Amino acid sequence: MTSAQQNQLFGHPAGLFILFFTEMWERFSYYGMRAILVLFLVSAAGLGGWEWTRGQALELYATYTGLVYITPIIGGFLADRFLGFKLAVLIGALLMTLGHASMAFETETTFYLGIGLLIIGNGFFKPNISSIVGGIYGKEEHKKDGGYTIFYMGINAGAFLGILLCGYIGEKVGWSYGFGLAGVFMFFGMLQFYFAQKIFGTVGDKPKKQAESALEVFQELEEIRNAEAQLVGFDEDNVKQKIDEEVSHASEEDRHSLMKELKERFRKKISGDRLLVITVLAFFTIFFWMAFEQAGGSMTIFAKDYTNRILSGNAATTFTIVNALMAIVPLAIITWVLLSLFKATFKHYGISNLFLGASFVIIWGVVLWMVNKDFNTNAYEVQFTYLEERELNDVIPILGGDHDQTLTDYIQSNEALGSAVAIKSFDANINATKDSFKIEGYYTVSTETLTSIRHDSQLALDDEVSILDIDQRGSYIYIDAEEAKSIPTTVTAKIVEVKDTEIEVAASWFGILNSLFIILFAPIFSKIWESKYNPTAPKKFALGLALLGLGFAALAFGSMSIPNGAETASVSMVWLILAYLLHTLGELAVSPVGLSYVSKLSPPRLVSLMFGVWFTASAIANFMAGMTGSYIDKISESVGLTGFFLIFTILPLGAATIMLFLNKLLVKKMHGIR
Repeated sequence: MTSAQQNQLFGHPAGLFILFFTEMWERFSYYGMRAILVLFLVSAAGLGGWEWTRGQALELYATYTGLVYITPIIGGFLADRFLGFKLAVLIGALLMTLGHASMAFETETTFYLGIGLLIIGNGFFKPNISSIVGGIYGKEEHKKDGGYTIFYMGINAGAFLGILLCGYIGEKVGWSYGFGLAGVFMFFGMLQFYFAQKIFGTVGDKPKKQAESALEVFQELEEIRNAEAQLVGFDEDNVKQKIDEEVSHASEEDRHSLMKELKERFRKKISGDRLLVITVLAFFTIFFWMAFEQAGGSMTIFAKDYTNRILSGNAATTFTIVNALMAIVPLAIITWVLLSLFKATFKHYGISNLFLGASFVIIWGVVLWMVNKDFNTNAYEVQFTYLEERELNDVIPILGGDHDQTLTDYIQSNEALGSAVAIKSFDANINATKDSFKIEGYYTVSTETLTSIRHDSQLALDDEVSILDIDQRGSYIYIDAEEAKSIPTTVTAKIVEVKDTEIEVAASWFGILNSLFIILFAPIFSKIWESKYNPTAPKKFALGLALLGLGFAALAFGSMSIPNGAETASVSMVWLILAYLLHTLGELAVSPVGLSYVSKLSPPRLVSLMFGVWFTASAIANFMAGMTGSYIDKISESVGLTGFFLIFTILPLGAATIMLFLNKLLVKKMHGIR
């Protein structure tokens, strides 16, 4: 029995909670970075972004998320054969820490270097930490589903905090600070795991046997497939009878060896069937994640450009309070788990606990700073002169005229240019001959315009401030006096109204809903899976796919008022919140269950490799998610956003139906695994 099994916490090995916090900080870094990746790429240079198109940003997102999930098959293989799970996790954590540090510099070279390090590091980290979770339970198979669900809470606790804090700091303070913060906690997670790895006993150590080549591994898989073909008709319930029939035809001296051979062949038959089940489940996860991972792509775009994120009055006050509680309460619960872990393990793993405690001191500081900033941020309505260049054939209002006319017509009428009071300046070349009259150029009109800005500076009525249009689409932000000196495109404005109760919800904020709902509902699902109402794995997958499809159906319905091809809209955020709720419930029926079944169905010597295969399916799905998301503009132009989201409604519902038809067959091929 390993030390991880001997030390119990909440009915599970204490090592589970070491892995819980290590994975929490890794997911903090991953989802924190991902939350702001697309927003950073599409944001204007005035806000520190790169001004990429939506399509370009989502194509990079597709490539990154696809590669992130394909490298685990390499990391899993290397861990199985050479490194061991523990060393692989440490290598991955180090590479990812360096990757986040590199991205914080925001140069093109360091940005792509950081992405590359994150991709490689994840390949070492992700399959192997999941393998350790399965290994610490030993023969307590019945606790694995619950253990993986708790582990999954750690994943989503990290995702929740990462999206909340990195997204907030990235959008409100600066992208480099958001990218950098993601790396800080990856560093702490690495140190915490390093100094506590003895708690896992021999689980995750380097393989003692000489490592086999990749060719040998695949040869074994081929043998399993051949055994399956030879044993068509073997049934687990009557295997003894079948073996006896075979043995009865053998001589006495050959009977013993033949018995052993047949038993081994049947064992391989079972292994082959179980590997087939993993393959089928992995295939159907492609349909799930291809739709689900729209969260980091098209759904982020939907939140940014098509959702009404302005709240005022009581709604704004309520949101500010609820958002503060959403940050503080889950963090308080996780801190309580941390203190429980301290009591159980501090005596033997004090250094690890000290690093873990230090990370929580920092995270509490960041959360309290964010809450304070939110409560002290005010909205201001400002008035400024807006200058706009127009073509000469644009229709303009003429002072004292009985109708509007183009500037060209106005000049041709030989009337005084000064009577057109809207015209600020005029620049044109007039070429006139006896037979033709041509004007080339433009003119500038000035108009008094109102807009809202938000900042935690205390400003008053009639104060003059500098504002900046960050995206050339009328999205203005406050620029302090020092920054205004170095930015020539700022505009001088005057405050005409102070709005104490108006806020703008950050576009990245909606991403935390998935993790929040996971934290809230994961314990419920864990208890259901441990009860007599526990459905089979295929039924769980079907349920998850159906809920996912219904979430996109909600988005499709909410988008019906948006015209085809519209670049902006103001849809109620209720539809986006409902979609995230349904998606999360679907995820709880698929993702932790899938991880558990990979662990239970895989042969021990292939478990990490099979996790790599599992994540390869996720890689395909994530790449497809990003690429389909990159067509959001083209698809919405022809069938609208409703049509776009219906694609992701139909596919999961269809996959759920097929999974229900396969239920009996897959359960049979699990050979007793529940």
